[in-house]
Amino acid sequence: MLRLGPLAAAGRLLPAGLRLGSARPAGGRVSLSRSWPPRPPGSIGDRGLLSRQVRAAAGSAGGGGGRGPALKTPKGTRDRPPAHAALRDRLLAAVVACFKRHGAAAIDTPVLELRETLMGKYGEEAKLIYELQDQGGELLALRYDLTVPFARYLAMNKITNMKRYHVAKVYRRDNPATTRGRYREFYQCDFDIAGQFDPMIPDAECLKIVHEILSDLQLGDFLIKVNDRRILNGVFAVCGIPESKFITTCSAVDKLDKMPWEEVRSEMVGEKGLSPEAADHIGEYVQLHGGLDLIERLLQDPKLSQNKLAKEGLGDMKLLFEYLTLFGITGKISFDLSLARGLDYYTGVIFEAVLLQQENDHVEEPVGVGSVAGGGRYDGLVGMFDPKGRKVPCVGVSIGIERIFSILEQRVEASGEKVRTTETQVLVATPQKHLLAARLKLISELWDAGIKAEMLYKKDPKLLKQLQYCEDMGIPLAAIVGEQELTDGVVKLRDVATREEVDIPREKLVDEIRRRLEP
Repeated sequence: MLRLGPLAAAGRLLPAGLRLGSARPAGGRVSLSRSWPPRPPGSIGDRGLLSRQVRAAAGSAGGGGGRGPALKTPKGTRDRPPAHAALRDRLLAAVVACFKRHGAAAIDTPVLELRETLMGKYGEEAKLIYELQDQGGELLALRYDLTVPFARYLAMNKITNMKRYHVAKVYRRDNPATTRGRYREFYQCDFDIAGQFDPMIPDAECLKIVHEILSDLQLGDFLIKVNDRRILNGVFAVCGIPESKFITTCSAVDKLDKMPWEEVRSEMVGEKGLSPEAADHIGEYVQLHGGLDLIERLLQDPKLSQNKLAKEGLGDMKLLFEYLTLFGITGKISFDLSLARGLDYYTGVIFEAVLLQQENDHVEEPVGVGSVAGGGRYDGLVGMFDPKGRKVPCVGVSIGIERIFSILEQRVEASGEKVRTTETQVLVATPQKHLLAARLKLISELWDAGIKAEMLYKKDPKLLKQLQYCEDMGIPLAAIVGEQELTDGVVKLRDVATREEVDIPREKLVDEIRRRLEP
């Protein structure tokens, strides 16, 4: 089981019966034609604008009535106050623990990539890449995801076998919808397996990881949709679509989770240039979903069974379901021919996890978080970077951590529970004046022993304020040392929750604190 540990224990963040629904994400995407950031007006030598800004800022700081800089974060970004940061860190730790349980090693890559590294890998999504101005002769861009940098890393270091995870921020010039967990700067948590292995074994493990994480986070009912790009391309071929239009047709099919079939069909005919007959024929396939029975049926389909790509994809899909049956997770898996995933680099199995709509009695409006995980097989991406075109087969999954965080964040607010923002175990307190030296000496002993301890930054704080601080911050223990305790060579250890106090010999204090804090 994936253990949340402090996430659940410190604030009981997932109370029983508290459920949130999810809705499909709304809103289109915006495409900006300018490079980011925009070039300042005027010639290179014109410093008039900068001088005016400096004078305005100085005037504001001096109270002269000038207008200061706008105090806001850029669109699609936000600050994380301590409670949010603590919740996010515990969530990330829970996901990473699952990745480590499956034997992955961590890597890190630069937030900046050469623009040519990213271009041509994302299809229509490429318009969302943040491109930067010329930086000393290099054309750069902010990374769009963690998959392309991973493929570049493999090719650059000539690595042909690796199981890795990567948790980092990525950037997309998207139309933000912050209430749905869609930002321009956000975390991705990726797990990938690179190397030549027997079919569908790594793919099945990726789906098992998704199932583990979503089950143990108790986010509500979910479904993992799976498909295969080879099956989709086979469908397009038997429907008479030329290969040159496979990618654009795929991007239209990818919208079926947001739009009804009638609108997708209209786009295929009106914008993608497909004939109405071909679009109708595609519709007969892409609206199908099921399990092994559907796979068997399609293997007997008179047209698909004659297409090499589709036959390969269906054979691997059948094998995948056999492995998923052994993992015991097929109850949450659906073979869904409408799943397309718009990124160009996918070559085989693709999958996406969605939360199912639920009734919600705890908030007025449910959080619409859309998909919460996705991934697939990309066997040709590394070869695009290798000078000799050598391919390294890869499959991976990305956990939508920001969208999951939106659910947990609103659950906390709805439950009224308080999230601990620190991990302090003991507050060192004194009940009388002139005992600062005693506090400093004791807290130093605790720090040296590895105990997480704090004290108030006043010479003579009142005991009531010190104990109130413990309650406000969720600190479980208080170590109180007064004149009598110093004389007796003991420390009064107080359980903040029960208010019970007991005198502990000074030399046994560390062991007693550790004993009490054992889970």
